[in-house]
Amino acid sequence: MTNSKNFMMIFRFQPDFSYQPTQEEQTAMHQQWGAFIGNIAIREKLVSTNQLGFEGKQVSADLSVAEGINVAEGQTLGGNMIVKANSINEAIEMAKDCPILQMGGTVEVRDILPMN
Repeated sequence: MTNSKNFMMIFRFQPDFSYQPTQEEQTAMHQQWGAFIGNIAIREKLVSTNQLGFEGKQVSADLSVAEGINVAEGQTLGGNMIVKANSINEAIEMAKDCPILQMGGTVEVRDILPMN
């Protein structure tokens, strides 16, 4: 029996709001993401995944609300995925196939600590 843990992959990329991908590019991108997620799911390692949109607001400590999403150092969050793995290194190996890397984005892999 393995001692698998949950790890979160956090997908970051540099948005280009001035560029609208063609229908063919969008189809290819969806196929790449489908293959990436499907490969993890078929190995029974997928827990959940979420894609984030571009509409949002930010609530600060002083309870003020700012329009828009956070873009820090030119990057924003695109989504996340929770996977089961025996180690962070196994989760990193899964992350290396992520299509976001082909776009110049990054995948941050973090362990998940249970809330007791």
